[in-house]
Amino acid sequence: MSGVAASRWERLGRQLRHPSGAAGRLLGHAMEVANRGANRAAIAALDLRPGDDLLELGCGPGAALHALAARQDLGRICGIDASPAMLAQARRRNRAALSADRVDLRLASFEQLPLPDGCIDKVLAVNVVYFWDNAPAVLAEVRRVLRPGGRIAVYATSARAMRRWKFAGPDPPRLFDREGLAALLAGGGFACDGIAVVEVRQAFAVPGLVATATMVA
Repeated sequence: MSGVAASRWERLGRQLRHPSGAAGRLLGHAMEVANRGANRAAIAALDLRPGDDLLELGCGPGAALHALAARQDLGRICGIDASPAMLAQARRRNRAALSADRVDLRLASFEQLPLPDGCIDKVLAVNVVYFWDNAPAVLAEVRRVLRPGGRIAVYATSARAMRRWKFAGPDPPRLFDREGLAALLAGGGFACDGIAVVEVRQAFAVPGLVATATMVA
């Protein structure tokens, strides 16, 4: 790979980890399109029930939040992201739901969720698990805010596909197969018998993984 090409991949890798500036805004629009199928698959895996309170980790441009807020039977919907650029896009996309107090957006770290204990029924995390530098701490926080019987759905593009995408730089994204994603959730404190991982196919036949874990009731 040439130095110019490597530099481009490195810049893209940095933006995927923490979108910012004009490039981050453009990436947000691209993420909205690229994640449509992933969002649908992960939301379906949550098995949503009337009155459920939801949290999205890494809400990005807010497309999944917008789809969830359209469901009038759900409870409060909270989106958290570490990127001000992404939260700005999410605020614009969810302006009406924010005004109606249906959606709450917060700038925060996944390792320190600004939520009280046991206040969430379902947690959504789409294409962000690669960048959890301290996954046990993130999942400990998820377990803290989940109610008994609550569920998390994590979507990750399969390592088989991501190995073809040459993200460069000092902090390349972590890759997952089915066993690795299940092990990550088990290592985060979820009981193995409450973890399931299925493979799904997205646009252009890109393989994806949807992992779910349920809190003991």
